[in-house]
Amino acid sequence: MMKSIHLSRETASRSLALGIFVALLSFGIATVHAQTSADLQQQLESIAAAHQGKVALFAENLKTGQTVVIDPDQVVPTASVIKLTILYEAMEQVREGKTHLEDKIVLTKADQVEGSGVFTFFDTPLTITLKDALTMMIIMSDNTATNLVIDHLGLANINARIQKLGLKDTYLYKKVFLPPDGPMPADQKIYGLGKTTPREMADVMRKIVTCDLAEPGLPSRPQDQPLCDVALHMLTNQFYRNGIPRYIEGLDSTVGGSAIANKTGALDAVRNDVAAISSKDGLLILSIFTSDNHDHSWTSDNEGEVTIAKLAKAIVTTWSPSGLTSFPQRQPR
Repeated sequence: MMKSIHLSRETASRSLALGIFVALLSFGIATVHAQTSADLQQQLESIAAAHQGKVALFAENLKTGQTVVIDPDQVVPTASVIKLTILYEAMEQVREGKTHLEDKIVLTKADQVEGSGVFTFFDTPLTITLKDALTMMIIMSDNTATNLVIDHLGLANINARIQKLGLKDTYLYKKVFLPPDGPMPADQKIYGLGKTTPREMADVMRKIVTCDLAEPGLPSRPQDQPLCDVALHMLTNQFYRNGIPRYIEGLDSTVGGSAIANKTGALDAVRNDVAAISSKDGLLILSIFTSDNHDHSWTSDNEGEVTIAKLAKAIVTTWSPSGLTSFPQRQPR
């Protein structure tokens, strides 16, 4: 009996010691994270202060829960970053059986608009698939393709989905390089094609890359993964690489395929980039917007793009000292 009591006390002492050790370790990790976050925040604010224009940012490490922000709820012009919401609506409509990636769309001369992309130079009429149009909308930010997708899905449906997601400050006003169709909200003249916040657009990117396609509060479905692979394939092959990818794309020489899925947006005084980055230390979401920029040039060294690149490098090198790793290379259907 005495031996049993002795062992119980010894076990209790060991458990107490282990508990204290775990608590101290957790406290130490939390302290290191707090100090790292404070140092990173100071670095980001210094980069933003040097930029000749406005900077708004939201970034999160989905593994650790760490975040850094600069005016994350500031409403900003999206430029082409709003195309992420169009992609998301397409995924949801395919998931619900309302549309299909193989649906045929006819490109006509009247559909061709200026700006980014190549469809404006193609001979018409030309029959393409919805998947073709989505691919060009994301990879080349093709404006003509974007308008074809908006027509196919329905502008009202895209905005209804945005509302269902609880995104209170995100809105797609109209098709690209075309006048609004009907009365517009008063702030359309301020924001142009669309508006959002860094936090809200980060949420759209997170839902796409983590295949979280269910309505809020409902579980996602494993059978959605092939559809998500299609979208991820588009985003990881995005053509414009002067923003977030600029300084970090080669951080890990062992990367096979891309570790960066992103969508950019640009106007004369606007440069934006929203990305998911696959790192060995967690999946990172970066949502960076610059506006009222003094530099209106369209060179690769535009100050807005360089500022975004510097911010991204600071975040990624701090949160992912182990480097990047490519997204799973599943063959999209």
